[in-house]
Amino acid sequence: MKKGTSLFFILLSSYVILQFLWWGYHLIDLSQHVDSLKSTANRRVLMIIGEGSVFFLLLLFGIWRIRKSIQNDLQLSFRQTNFILSVTHELKTPLASKKILLQTLLKHPLDETKRIELLKKTLNENQRLELMIENILHAARLENKAIKPEKSTLGFLAFCMPIIERYHKITGVNFIELQYTSDIEINADPFMLEAILVNLLENAIKYAGIQSSIIVYFFQENKSFVFGVKDLGPGIPKDQREQIFEKFYRIGNEETRTQKGSGLGLYLVKQFVELHQGKVLCIENEPKGTDFRITLKT
Repeated sequence: MKKGTSLFFILLSSYVILQFLWWGYHLIDLSQHVDSLKSTANRRVLMIIGEGSVFFLLLLFGIWRIRKSIQNDLQLSFRQTNFILSVTHELKTPLASKKILLQTLLKHPLDETKRIELLKKTLNENQRLELMIENILHAARLENKAIKPEKSTLGFLAFCMPIIERYHKITGVNFIELQYTSDIEINADPFMLEAILVNLLENAIKYAGIQSSIIVYFFQENKSFVFGVKDLGPGIPKDQREQIFEKFYRIGNEETRTQKGSGLGLYLVKQFVELHQGKVLCIENEPKGTDFRITLKT
């Protein structure tokens, strides 16, 4: 159980024991004076009934809190099991793919076009592996509160262009569109900002693919800087738009899911945004898909 729940349970248990001792004393005392002090006895009976009612309500509240905590722990345990299954598969897959691609390059004489294509695929698998390891390390640092933003002033256009170009070079397809009216300078941690953008792009690629356009946009809104990533994928059901930012959360069961991922990407996005005192929303894109919108104070 969490620390807060454990403390509440200890306090509630202590209260129960003390109340039973207190009531026991009064009942014994009442039994000795019930005939001679009827009015006093009645007052004490009313007092006991009142305290008993308070205790009963607290007991019900405590049971509800403990039950909720157990449910949360079970859900977290389920997500952690899914995470382990996912990571085991996700770590092995790019390594196996890289091995096959490199063996093909070594064993077979290939023309330049085919060789470049295989090298791009190898780099793509390597990037997937790097991102997963980085996400696991980031999550561990966040859990231990060992990471804080180190902010600096940067132009967002100059910041995000190399990231977008990197995806275009690896895939050989210019599938990411940039929408903005003018460059904007912001004060943020470049390391965290890159992790936010990369994880949002990876999420969009995972569900929408590189065959359809993915949009990265940014603009100034009053005293806030707004940026985000839009895709034309299947979208996310409304009842799960809050849950997707929870640690290890992924839709469905790992044994039957077809989409890749560890359930850490969007969790890290939210944590890094909140470390900047910002907020992230998952909203519907038009005509379809998902729009992850982030607002930071400038």
